[in-house]
Amino acid sequence: MEHFQHAIIALIDHYGYLGFFIALVLGNLGAPIGTEIVLPVAGALTATGHLSSLWLTIFVALAGELTGGSIGYALGRFGGVPLIERYGRYIHFTHDRLLLVHRFFERWGTFAIFICRFLPVLRGIAAIPAGIAEMNLALFYLWTFLGSLIFCTLMILAGNALGAHLAAVLPLFHRGAYLLLGVALVAVVAIVLALRIRARPALIGSAGDDISVG
Repeated sequence: MEHFQHAIIALIDHYGYLGFFIALVLGNLGAPIGTEIVLPVAGALTATGHLSSLWLTIFVALAGELTGGSIGYALGRFGGVPLIERYGRYIHFTHDRLLLVHRFFERWGTFAIFICRFLPVLRGIAAIPAGIAEMNLALFYLWTFLGSLIFCTLMILAGNALGAHLAAVLPLFHRGAYLLLGVALVAVVAIVLALRIRARPALIGSAGDDISVG
């Protein structure tokens, strides 16, 4: 996998934004790209002038994420479970992993797509079971866009801030980056749960008022 990631980084260095776009598309189709490494590298390449613009780097990252997610959704929607059973092993997407993602979707609904943007492995395959479940397309794109916007922007900005020094800390970046993103994700989930809990008493109160009036 490490050699594959080096090849992807060389692809970005050589072909610029086209290589970066291809890497993100493949990463969202289950290929072992390691986007938590590729994104900060792209940010560092922007800082050193290999890529021309920080905003363009973020835009291309989002385009790659959405394009890869769209292809994954279509594969799940039109290929279904038989496609996973036959070809899933090539991207380490087994039947057991499909069941795991399915239970995750049942627990969180469409919001699971947003959560998956911050989780290793799952972020690269979540679009396929979303297609199998025929998830509402507008919500799929909404959560994919929002999650990818946060994830890609933070990773690219971190790499851009480190610039030429990124290579020295890259071995530690994988764990540290996901730790920070994990904390951010927990905070987001906690806020969503708190809002749901606060909304329930209001709904119960409204229902009680209706009953008493009747």
